[in-house]
Amino acid sequence: MTWVVPLNLPTAMMAARFILVVCWCLLGPALSAQSTLPPPEGPLRSISFGSCNNQAQPQPMWQFVRQNQPQLWIWLGDNVYADTRNLELMRSKYQKQKNHPEYQKLRRDCQIIGTWDDHDYGVNDGGKEFPQRERSQQQLLDFLDVPAAAPARQRPGVYQAYTYGEGEQKVKVILLDTRYFRDSLRILGQGRTKRCLPNLEGDILGEAQWKWLRAQLTDSDASLHLIGSSIQVIPEQHRFEKWANFPGARSRLFELLRETQAAHVVFLSGDRHVAEVSRFELDGLATPLYEVTSSGITHTWREKREEDNRYRQGELIIERNFGVLQIDWSAERPRVIAEIRGVGNALLLQRELDWSPD
Repeated sequence: MTWVVPLNLPTAMMAARFILVVCWCLLGPALSAQSTLPPPEGPLRSISFGSCNNQAQPQPMWQFVRQNQPQLWIWLGDNVYADTRNLELMRSKYQKQKNHPEYQKLRRDCQIIGTWDDHDYGVNDGGKEFPQRERSQQQLLDFLDVPAAAPARQRPGVYQAYTYGEGEQKVKVILLDTRYFRDSLRILGQGRTKRCLPNLEGDILGEAQWKWLRAQLTDSDASLHLIGSSIQVIPEQHRFEKWANFPGARSRLFELLRETQAAHVVFLSGDRHVAEVSRFELDGLATPLYEVTSSGITHTWREKREEDNRYRQGELIIERNFGVLQIDWSAERPRVIAEIRGVGNALLLQRELDWSPD
Protein backbone atom coordinates (compact mmCIF):
# COMPACT_ATOMS: atom_id res chain seq x y z
CA MET A 1 0.00 0.00 0.00
CA THR A 2 1.23 3.46 -0.89
CA TRP A 3 0.54 6.29 1.48
CA VAL A 4 0.05 9.74 0.03
CA VAL A 5 0.32 12.69 2.38
CA PRO A 6 -1.54 15.71 1.06
CA LEU A 7 0.44 18.95 1.24
CA ASN A 8 -0.94 22.42 0.71
CA LEU A 9 1.26 24.87 -1.21
CA PRO A 10 2.89 26.65 1.76
CA THR A 11 3.75 23.31 3.37
CA ALA A 12 5.22 22.00 0.11
CA MET A 13 7.35 25.12 -0.29
CA MET A 14 8.66 24.77 3.26
CA ALA A 15 9.50 21.12 2.59
CA ALA A 16 11.31 22.02 -0.62
CA ARG A 17 13.32 24.71 1.15
CA PHE A 18 14.22 22.23 3.89
CA ILE A 19 15.47 19.76 1.27
CA LEU A 20 17.57 22.48 -0.39
CA VAL A 21 19.11 23.46 2.93
CA VAL A 22 19.98 19.83 3.71
CA CYS A 23 21.52 19.38 0.24
CA TRP A 24 23.61 22.51 0.64
CA CYS A 25 24.84 21.44 4.06
CA LEU A 26 25.93 18.13 2.58
CA LEU A 27 27.23 19.32 -0.78
CA GLY A 28 28.03 23.00 -0.28
CA PRO A 29 31.58 22.57 1.02
CA ALA A 30 32.40 20.24 -1.86
CA LEU A 31 30.90 22.60 -4.41
CA SER A 32 32.78 25.62 -3.04
CA ALA A 33 36.01 23.62 -3.21
CA GLN A 34 35.60 22.80 -6.88
CA SER A 35 38.55 23.85 -8.97
CA THR A 36 38.49 26.57 -11.56
CA LEU A 37 38.21 25.68 -15.20
CA PRO A 38 40.72 23.22 -16.67
CA PRO A 39 43.59 24.53 -18.83
CA PRO A 40 42.40 26.30 -21.98
CA GLU A 41 42.40 24.39 -25.23
CA GLY A 42 44.58 25.70 -28.04
CA PRO A 43 47.24 28.39 -27.75
CA LEU A 44 47.21 31.07 -25.08
CA ARG A 45 46.26 34.44 -26.53
CA SER A 46 45.07 36.42 -23.50
CA ILE A 47 46.43 36.26 -19.95
CA SER A 48 45.55 38.51 -17.03
CA PHE A 49 47.42 38.83 -13.76
CA GLY A 50 47.72 40.95 -10.65
CA SER A 51 48.62 41.21 -6.98
CA CYS A 52 48.01 43.07 -3.74
CA ASN A 53 44.34 42.40 -3.20
CA ASN A 54 42.89 43.20 0.22
CA GLN A 55 39.86 41.00 0.77
CA ALA A 56 38.39 43.55 3.19
CA GLN A 57 38.36 46.40 0.65
CA PRO A 58 36.01 47.06 -2.29
CA GLN A 59 36.95 45.02 -5.37
CA PRO A 60 35.51 46.65 -8.49
CA MET A 61 38.35 45.36 -10.68
CA TRP A 62 37.11 41.82 -11.35
CA GLN A 63 34.41 42.92 -13.77
CA PHE A 64 37.04 44.78 -15.78
CA VAL A 65 39.41 41.82 -15.72
CA ARG A 66 36.63 39.69 -17.20
CA GLN A 67 36.04 42.21 -19.99
CA ASN A 68 39.43 41.19 -21.42
CA GLN A 69 38.26 37.56 -21.67
CA PRO A 70 41.43 36.04 -20.20
CA GLN A 71 42.08 32.36 -20.74
CA LEU A 72 44.24 32.36 -17.62
CA TRP A 73 44.49 34.43 -14.43
CA ILE A 74 47.80 34.45 -12.52
CA TRP A 75 47.98 35.58 -8.89
CA LEU A 76 51.37 37.13 -8.11
CA GLY A 77 51.07 37.38 -4.36
CA ASP A 78 49.34 39.25 -1.56
CA ASN A 79 46.24 37.54 -2.90
CA VAL A 80 44.74 38.25 0.51
CA TYR A 81 46.08 40.18 3.47
CA ALA A 82 46.28 37.51 6.16
CA ASP A 83 49.23 38.69 8.27
CA THR A 84 48.58 36.18 11.01
CA ARG A 85 49.83 32.97 12.62
CA ASN A 86 46.22 32.02 13.34
CA LEU A 87 45.43 29.47 10.64
CA GLU A 88 41.68 29.63 11.19
CA LEU A 89 41.75 33.38 10.72
CA MET A 90 43.88 32.96 7.61
CA ARG A 91 41.45 30.39 6.23
CA SER A 92 38.50 32.72 6.81
CA LYS A 93 40.23 35.52 4.89
CA TYR A 94 40.93 33.24 1.95
CA GLN A 95 37.32 32.06 2.01
CA LYS A 96 36.04 35.63 2.07
CA GLN A 97 37.99 36.31 -1.11
CA LYS A 98 36.95 33.06 -2.72
CA ASN A 99 33.29 33.85 -2.01
CA HIS A 100 33.43 37.31 -3.58
CA PRO A 101 30.67 37.26 -6.24
CA GLU A 102 32.69 38.93 -9.01
CA TYR A 103 35.76 36.81 -8.31
CA GLN A 104 33.57 33.71 -8.46
CA LYS A 105 32.55 34.75 -11.97
CA LEU A 106 36.22 34.88 -12.98
CA ARG A 107 36.72 31.40 -11.51
CA ARG A 108 33.97 30.18 -13.81
CA ASP A 109 35.52 31.97 -16.80
CA CYS A 110 39.12 30.75 -16.77
CA GLN A 111 41.77 28.71 -15.05
CA ILE A 112 43.39 30.39 -12.03
CA ILE A 113 46.95 29.71 -10.87
CA GLY A 114 49.36 31.64 -8.69
CA THR A 115 52.01 32.05 -6.04
CA TRP A 116 52.20 34.07 -2.83
CA ASP A 117 54.00 37.05 -1.35
CA ASP A 118 54.47 38.08 2.28
CA HIS A 119 50.98 39.09 3.41
CA ASP A 120 49.28 35.89 2.27
CA TYR A 121 52.34 33.94 3.44
CA GLY A 122 51.46 35.22 6.90
CA VAL A 123 53.95 37.92 7.91
CA ASN A 124 55.14 41.20 6.40
CA ASP A 125 58.57 40.84 4.75
CA GLY A 126 58.62 37.21 5.91
CA GLY A 127 61.03 34.49 4.86
CA LYS A 128 62.05 31.02 6.00
CA GLU A 129 61.96 32.04 9.67
CA PHE A 130 58.11 32.04 9.66
CA PRO A 131 57.11 29.12 11.94
CA GLN A 132 53.73 28.51 10.29
CA ARG A 133 55.00 28.24 6.74
CA GLU A 134 54.13 24.56 6.28
CA ARG A 135 50.50 25.01 7.29
CA SER A 136 50.27 28.34 5.51
CA GLN A 137 51.35 26.61 2.30
CA GLN A 138 48.31 24.34 2.40
CA GLN A 139 46.03 27.35 2.90
CA LEU A 140 47.25 28.93 -0.33
CA LEU A 141 47.03 25.67 -2.27
CA ASP A 142 43.47 25.18 -1.01
CA PHE A 143 42.60 28.70 -2.17
CA LEU A 144 44.02 27.94 -5.61
CA ASP A 145 42.27 24.53 -5.77
CA VAL A 146 45.56 22.75 -6.34
CA PRO A 147 44.82 18.99 -6.58
CA ALA A 148 45.82 16.76 -3.67
CA ALA A 149 48.16 14.76 -5.92
CA ALA A 150 50.02 17.80 -7.27
CA PRO A 151 53.77 17.98 -6.52
CA ALA A 152 53.28 21.25 -4.62
CA ARG A 153 51.17 19.35 -2.08
CA GLN A 154 53.98 16.89 -1.41
CA ARG A 155 57.02 19.15 -1.00
CA PRO A 156 57.96 22.35 0.86
CA GLY A 157 57.22 25.54 -1.08
CA VAL A 158 54.46 26.58 -3.47
CA TYR A 159 56.52 26.72 -6.69
CA GLN A 160 54.80 25.19 -9.72
CA ALA A 161 55.03 25.09 -13.52
CA TYR A 162 52.37 24.85 -16.22
CA THR A 163 52.65 24.35 -19.98
CA TYR A 164 50.03 25.54 -22.47
CA GLY A 165 49.70 25.06 -26.22
CA GLU A 166 51.65 22.88 -28.59
CA GLY A 167 54.52 23.10 -31.07
CA GLU A 168 55.62 26.64 -31.90
CA GLN A 169 52.77 28.07 -29.81
CA LYS A 170 53.82 26.61 -26.48
CA VAL A 171 53.95 28.79 -23.35
CA LYS A 172 55.57 27.69 -20.09
CA VAL A 173 54.46 29.49 -16.92
CA ILE A 174 56.92 29.07 -14.04
CA LEU A 175 55.75 30.33 -10.65
CA LEU A 176 58.51 30.85 -8.10
CA ASP A 177 58.24 30.83 -4.31
CA THR A 178 60.21 33.80 -2.99
CA ARG A 179 59.15 33.32 0.66
CA TYR A 180 59.43 29.76 1.96
CA PHE A 181 63.21 29.46 1.57
CA ARG A 182 64.30 33.10 1.59
CA ASP A 183 67.04 34.14 3.97
CA SER A 184 66.58 37.12 6.25
CA LEU A 185 66.31 40.65 4.94
CA ARG A 186 68.72 43.26 6.18
CA ILE A 187 66.50 46.24 7.03
CA LEU A 188 67.60 49.71 8.11
CA GLY A 189 65.10 52.17 9.59
CA GLN A 190 61.32 51.98 9.52
CA GLY A 191 58.35 53.71 7.95
CA ARG A 192 59.37 56.24 5.32
CA THR A 193 63.06 55.75 6.16
CA LYS A 194 62.92 51.96 5.86
CA ARG A 195 65.47 50.56 3.43
CA CYS A 196 66.41 47.00 2.50
CA LEU A 197 70.18 46.50 2.41
CA PRO A 198 72.03 43.88 0.36
CA ASN A 199 72.42 40.44 1.92
CA LEU A 200 75.54 39.38 0.06
CA GLU A 201 75.46 35.76 1.23
CA GLY A 202 71.70 35.30 1.31
CA ASP A 203 69.49 33.23 -1.00
CA ILE A 204 65.86 33.42 -2.12
CA LEU A 205 64.89 30.09 -3.68
CA GLY A 206 66.72 27.40 -1.71
CA GLU A 207 68.63 24.53 -3.32
CA ALA A 208 65.63 22.28 -4.00
CA GLN A 209 63.84 25.05 -5.88
CA TRP A 210 66.98 26.00 -7.79
CA LYS A 211 67.35 22.39 -8.94
CA TRP A 212 63.69 22.30 -9.98
CA LEU A 213 63.99 25.61 -11.85
CA ARG A 214 67.03 24.38 -13.78
CA ALA A 215 65.05 21.31 -14.82
CA GLN A 216 62.16 23.50 -16.00
CA LEU A 217 64.41 25.65 -18.17
CA THR A 218 66.87 23.07 -19.50
CA ASP A 219 65.96 21.99 -23.04
CA SER A 220 62.56 23.67 -22.73
CA ASP A 221 60.86 23.77 -26.12
CA ALA A 222 58.43 26.54 -25.15
CA SER A 223 58.43 29.60 -27.40
CA LEU A 224 57.54 31.91 -24.50
CA HIS A 225 58.53 31.63 -20.83
CA LEU A 226 56.57 33.56 -18.19
CA ILE A 227 58.30 33.49 -14.81
CA GLY A 228 56.19 34.67 -11.90
CA SER A 229 58.07 36.22 -8.99
CA SER A 230 56.19 38.01 -6.24
CA ILE A 231 59.03 40.52 -5.85
CA GLN A 232 60.67 42.46 -8.66
CA VAL A 233 63.61 40.88 -10.48
CA ILE A 234 65.01 43.54 -12.84
CA PRO A 235 64.59 46.89 -10.97
CA GLU A 236 67.43 47.49 -8.54
CA GLN A 237 67.32 51.15 -7.42
CA HIS A 238 64.32 51.39 -5.09
CA ARG A 239 64.61 50.78 -1.33
CA PHE A 240 62.02 48.03 -0.95
CA GLU A 241 62.02 44.25 -1.38
CA LYS A 242 63.53 43.00 -4.64
CA TRP A 243 65.89 40.35 -5.99
CA ALA A 244 68.67 42.94 -5.96
CA ASN A 245 68.66 42.73 -2.15
CA PHE A 246 70.17 39.28 -2.68
CA PRO A 247 72.73 40.02 -5.42
CA GLY A 248 74.17 36.51 -5.38
CA ALA A 249 70.74 34.95 -6.00
CA ARG A 250 69.93 37.48 -8.72
CA SER A 251 73.22 36.79 -10.50
CA ARG A 252 72.60 33.06 -10.20
CA LEU A 253 69.16 33.46 -11.80
CA PHE A 254 70.58 35.43 -14.71
CA GLU A 255 73.39 32.91 -15.17
CA LEU A 256 70.85 30.08 -15.26
CA LEU A 257 68.91 31.87 -18.01
CA ARG A 258 72.14 32.37 -19.92
CA GLU A 259 73.12 28.70 -19.58
CA THR A 260 69.72 27.30 -20.58
CA GLN A 261 69.02 29.90 -23.30
CA ALA A 262 65.31 29.87 -22.49
CA ALA A 263 63.42 31.58 -25.31
CA HIS A 264 61.61 34.89 -24.82
CA VAL A 265 61.56 35.32 -21.03
CA VAL A 266 59.07 37.65 -19.36
CA PHE A 267 59.06 38.05 -15.59
CA LEU A 268 55.69 38.83 -13.99
CA SER A 269 55.86 40.48 -10.58
CA GLY A 270 53.74 42.30 -8.01
CA ASP A 271 54.29 43.58 -4.45
CA ARG A 272 54.93 47.27 -5.15
CA HIS A 273 51.38 48.77 -5.36
CA VAL A 274 52.39 50.30 -8.70
CA ALA A 275 52.86 49.02 -12.24
CA GLU A 276 55.65 49.27 -14.80
CA VAL A 277 57.45 47.47 -17.61
CA SER A 278 61.21 46.89 -17.43
CA ARG A 279 63.70 45.65 -20.06
CA PHE A 280 67.15 44.24 -19.36
CA GLU A 281 69.86 43.22 -21.81
CA LEU A 282 71.57 40.13 -20.41
CA ASP A 283 74.95 39.45 -21.98
CA GLY A 284 74.99 36.07 -23.64
CA LEU A 285 71.21 35.75 -23.98
CA ALA A 286 69.79 35.97 -27.48
CA THR A 287 66.81 38.13 -26.57
CA PRO A 288 66.27 40.82 -23.91
CA LEU A 289 64.55 40.07 -20.63
CA TYR A 290 61.30 41.83 -19.82
CA GLU A 291 59.41 42.29 -16.59
CA VAL A 292 55.81 43.40 -16.24
CA THR A 293 54.94 44.48 -12.72
CA SER A 294 51.25 44.76 -11.84
CA SER A 295 50.40 45.54 -8.25
CA GLY A 296 47.49 47.16 -6.54
CA ILE A 297 44.18 45.51 -7.39
CA THR A 298 42.55 47.19 -4.40
CA HIS A 299 45.03 49.89 -3.36
CA THR A 300 48.03 51.92 -4.53
CA TRP A 301 50.32 54.68 -3.25
CA ARG A 302 48.62 57.49 -1.36
CA GLU A 303 50.46 60.15 -3.32
CA LYS A 304 52.25 60.20 -6.65
CA ARG A 305 56.02 60.46 -6.58
CA GLU A 306 58.98 59.63 -8.75
CA GLU A 307 60.99 56.43 -8.39
CA ASP A 308 64.17 55.62 -10.26
CA ASN A 309 64.34 52.54 -12.47
CA ARG A 310 66.96 52.70 -15.19
CA TYR A 311 65.32 49.76 -16.96
CA ARG A 312 61.78 51.14 -17.11
CA GLN A 313 59.99 51.28 -20.46
CA GLY A 314 57.34 53.99 -20.44
CA GLU A 315 55.70 55.48 -17.35
CA LEU A 316 55.37 54.40 -13.74
CA ILE A 317 51.67 53.74 -13.11
CA ILE A 318 50.43 54.81 -9.68
CA GLU A 319 46.81 53.67 -9.86
CA ARG A 320 44.89 50.55 -8.99
CA ASN A 321 45.62 48.13 -11.78
CA PHE A 322 45.86 44.65 -13.24
CA GLY A 323 48.01 43.33 -16.07
CA VAL A 324 47.15 41.79 -19.43
CA LEU A 325 49.35 39.97 -21.95
CA GLN A 326 47.99 39.68 -25.50
CA ILE A 327 49.86 37.08 -27.56
CA ASP A 328 49.82 36.94 -31.37
CA TRP A 329 51.24 33.75 -32.87
CA SER A 330 51.05 34.74 -36.54
CA ALA A 331 54.73 35.79 -36.84
CA GLU A 332 57.98 33.85 -36.49
CA ARG A 333 58.34 35.01 -32.89
CA PRO A 334 55.47 35.45 -30.42
CA ARG A 335 54.23 39.02 -30.58
CA VAL A 336 53.50 39.99 -26.99
CA ILE A 337 51.71 43.19 -26.03
CA ALA A 338 51.82 44.04 -22.32
CA GLU A 339 49.02 46.17 -20.96
CA ILE A 340 48.32 47.73 -17.60
CA ARG A 341 44.62 48.40 -17.10
CA GLY A 342 42.71 50.14 -14.34
CA VAL A 343 39.24 51.00 -13.11
CA GLY A 344 36.76 51.00 -15.97
CA ASN A 345 39.18 48.78 -17.92
CA ALA A 346 41.06 51.99 -18.77
CA LEU A 347 44.30 51.38 -20.67
CA LEU A 348 47.00 52.94 -18.48
CA LEU A 349 50.08 51.57 -20.24
CA GLN A 350 50.69 49.53 -23.37
CA ARG A 351 54.02 48.18 -24.58
CA GLU A 352 54.88 45.73 -27.32
CA LEU A 353 57.83 43.59 -26.19
CA ASP A 354 60.54 43.96 -28.80
CA TRP A 355 62.71 40.85 -28.87
CA SER A 356 65.47 42.46 -30.96
CA PRO A 357 68.62 43.20 -28.92
CA ASP A 358 69.78 46.83 -28.81
